[in-house]
Amino acid sequence: KQWYQRRVAITAGGEAVEVTCFEKQHKTGGLWNLTWRTGVDEHGEPVHCSQYRDLFANAPKEQLELPDYTFNDHYGKPIPSYPPREVIEDYIRGYWKFHGVRDEDVSTGHCVRSVRYEGGIFTVTVVQLKTGQTFEQEFDRLIVATGHFSVPNVPTFPGVETFNGRVLHSHDFRNAREFSGQRILCVGGGYSAEDIALQCVKFGAAHATISYRSHAIGFKWPEQINEVPLMLKVEDKTCYFSDGTSAEYDAIIFCTGYLLHYPFMPSELTLKARNCFYPPNLYRGLQWFGTTEGTKDAGGQLFYMGMQNQLYTFPMFMIQGLWVAHVIKGLHTPPDREECALDMEKASEPGLNMDDIIASQTGYLKQLGADIGYTGDLDQTEAMEGWHQSRQEDFLTYRNQSFVSKYTKEKSPVHSLPWVECFDDSLKGYLGSYLA
Repeated sequence: KQWYQRRVAITAGGEAVEVTCFEKQHKTGGLWNLTWRTGVDEHGEPVHCSQYRDLFANAPKEQLELPDYTFNDHYGKPIPSYPPREVIEDYIRGYWKFHGVRDEDVSTGHCVRSVRYEGGIFTVTVVQLKTGQTFEQEFDRLIVATGHFSVPNVPTFPGVETFNGRVLHSHDFRNAREFSGQRILCVGGGYSAEDIALQCVKFGAAHATISYRSHAIGFKWPEQINEVPLMLKVEDKTCYFSDGTSAEYDAIIFCTGYLLHYPFMPSELTLKARNCFYPPNLYRGLQWFGTTEGTKDAGGQLFYMGMQNQLYTFPMFMIQGLWVAHVIKGLHTPPDREECALDMEKASEPGLNMDDIIASQTGYLKQLGADIGYTGDLDQTEAMEGWHQSRQEDFLTYRNQSFVSKYTKEKSPVHSLPWVECFDDSLKGYLGSYLA
């Protein structure tokens, strides 16, 4: 999706703005819109969805709970800590409704083709996908909020073209049942690799191997999952690894992350980065200042939202949205360009230690809040530390744990079925007994 803002008036509470939102998909929801499609959609556009059936939260819902609209507010009572996709999607739709955002406020089925920036004005070229009609619209401010988990990063390995089995990226993974009885190789060492390997085993895969590039994940795995270092080459169904071992597989799933990809933006205003916590050229991780070679400024009128690596998700997006809105409405004035550039230079990646990562992103949220006078408490350090420890202790059972909501002070109930035995990912099936 793409968000664009246009100034229309001045009021005592700051600038009043008219908000125009273009969303490529047929409904709002971003990645939470599950589809059976892979490759391209019905209009020939790249499919945005990277989610799959039977996807459950891989962090407790208490970590992503929004302080002004809790899960209790939405469902009327406490629910388990690790719900499936439909339960979370329903929650965020309720949050939008709570804040008065209607479906008709978003122009769905509209894809942005290009952006020009001249004389302080963004000219956006848009196509209405159903009719094919193309039009231009001008804006004073522009926010890119397309996310960065929809364009797959697909590596290659010698001999992979000879592999006599299924080869796909996790972006196109839709149903673990497809791999029942098979030997699966997940290439990658992140969240996708660990979850897809576990999903495949849960739904009957004979075995799953995770091939990591730099370091092993190191969890306590079930006996059907193992880790090996980087794959070097493929011959027929045999994959060879850098520790000298080899094994045969029926499918290779590249869980190798995503590209930051904004083909509609002019190159000098395009965010170019890997998945990191502090993307370049973004003051406070949000406001564009072209400080690297080949980039230009946009007068502080361009923003990229949600482009960081993420531990915090919904709360981070919320405080980012408030920060950007405060800047656009004139309620918060960032420092001058030179000071912003110096601040960006000081930002440093937190490394691989989870405690450092938690502290870094918690500090980032607090910094945004301090800038705009936000007084809510978004610090989820305690929940994150408990989540990290439970995953280390037993990766197969961590989703059976329950957590306390920071905002309601209530502890979530434990679901009647352990995650490994829960095969109904629908909202009604998962929460039926809790909402009766």
